[in-house]
Amino acid sequence: MVACMSMMIVGLISFTQAEAGPSCGDVQDDLSPCIPYVTGNDNNVPGACCSGIKKVNSQAKTTQDRRSVCVCIKTTAHSVRHLNINKLSKLPAFCGVNLPYKLSPSIDCNRIN
Repeated sequence: MVACMSMMIVGLISFTQAEAGPSCGDVQDDLSPCIPYVTGNDNNVPGACCSGIKKVNSQAKTTQDRRSVCVCIKTTAHSVRHLNINKLSKLPAFCGVNLPYKLSPSIDCNRIN
């Protein structure tokens, strides 16, 4: 329930994205299977979470796409209750994805190339 409300709020805030890359709503949908992992005690990353990370990463082809995805993830991270930042930051590596930035609620998305 909290995850759904967080996604709706962030979706409304981030509805201005005009690039051809993934929308914030799409990013949130693709990464929603990760929420139980980054908010709970389970140490197993769900396969659907890794699939979502890989999909979002492959769709963010330009600097603007990557920055938009970053802003979406950052905004969403701020609205997720009980977020384990350590789990969040290690998620891409666990899924075999090399991101050009570290997942964190404090990242400066404007520095992403």
